Amino acid sequence: MEYDYKDAMKLQNQLCFPLYAAARKVVGLYTPWLNPIGLTYTQYLVFMVLWGKDEITVGEICSELKLDNGTLSPLLKKLEKDGFIERVRSKEDDRKVIIFLTEKGRELQERAKDVPRNVASCIALPPEKAQLLYSLLYELLGKQNNV
Repeated sequence: MEYDYKDAMKLQNQLCFPLYAAARKVVGLYTPWLNPIGLTYTQYLVFMVLWGKDEITVGEICSELKLDNGTLSPLLKKLEKDGFIERVRSKEDDRKVIIFLTEKGRELQERAKDVPRNVASCIALPPEKAQLLYSLLYELLGKQNNV
């Protein structure tokens, strides 16, 4: 069968579109839970990394969140200005910046503790399908890293 570019270029035939639309929908579910604690979704992701491993380099955060330094640096500057983190140049390599949570940053975890449960309750998928989707997405991410 010959390749039909017109059919291939239909929106409904693109894997990227349902991924994009679903991601926007899921990220939007976080807004009512993050607004009261003063966080954007991306800031929340950064905090989840830091709550899991404090004293981490900017590069490690970029790698973990699949973000570039240009996206992350202004966000980290704001979090530092707001008193949630400290940024310190590494003594071993001054090109590296290490991020430390402040007490205020650690305390934020308690205020955010119900966010995952609240958002999960808004996802209209049975747990087994949600787990399958999770596995498939991480499989896709893993394969993309190797391309």
